[in-house]
Amino acid sequence: MAAYVIGQVNITDPDTFAKYSQQVPAVVEQFGGKYLVRGGKTDNLEGEWDPGRVVVLEFPSMDHVQRFYNSPEYAPLIKLRQQSADTILSSVEGV
Repeated sequence: MAAYVIGQVNITDPDTFAKYSQQVPAVVEQFGGKYLVRGGKTDNLEGEWDPGRVVVLEFPSMDHVQRFYNSPEYAPLIKLRQQSADTILSSVEGV
C-alpha cells in the first residue's frame, strides 16, 4: 500500500535550505519515493493552517518511508533541513 510523507516547511535560512533542496531528490528517489507536491501556492480553505510551503512525497509503502527517513544517506540532510527550516513531518498510508 502506498504511503505518503507530508511536510509543513517554513524556511528560516534560504541559502542552507537550497543545499538541502539540491541534494534530497536523489535520496528520495533511491528509496522509491517521488514528489507529488514540492512548494507552490497554497490556499487555506478552512481553519488556521498557514504552512508557508507544503511537500508531499509518495513511497511504495510505510516500510520504504521508514527506510528513507532512517537511512544514513538522509541523516546529514535532516540536519541541513532542521538548521534551515521549521518543519512538521508526518507519514500516512494511502488507499
